[in-house]
Amino acid sequence: MMVQRYQDLDVYKLAFQLQQDVFRITKSFPKEETYSLIDQIRRASRSTGANIAEAWRKRRYSAHFVSKLTDSDGENAETQHWLATACDCGYLDKSVYMDLQRRSDEIGAKLGSMIRNPEIWKPKER
Repeated sequence: MMVQRYQDLDVYKLAFQLQQDVFRITKSFPKEETYSLIDQIRRASRSTGANIAEAWRKRRYSAHFVSKLTDSDGENAETQHWLATACDCGYLDKSVYMDLQRRSDEIGAKLGSMIRNPEIWKPKER
């Protein structure tokens, strides 16, 4: 299938699903974490996909595309940090943490591939 929209990208679909799962899971975190850990982990996980969407619109210019994908990769790494923090605090079961981490690693690998090969994503001139 030819990718027409950022919503068609596998990496975007994975990032969006991870963000939704993070949102659902953090509902069970302690209330005292509402304005700290919960906000941080939700923001970072949401920014991963948002930066992919923004990168897609800038793909005509490789440097801009790579810059936004790099931002996305950074947000993904931040999400991993907050997931590890939540696990260490006892808010996440170790098996849930490991699954989220594995999925985040997959997102990072796909972003890395896009960053290394921006030219294949450049739109064709009409």
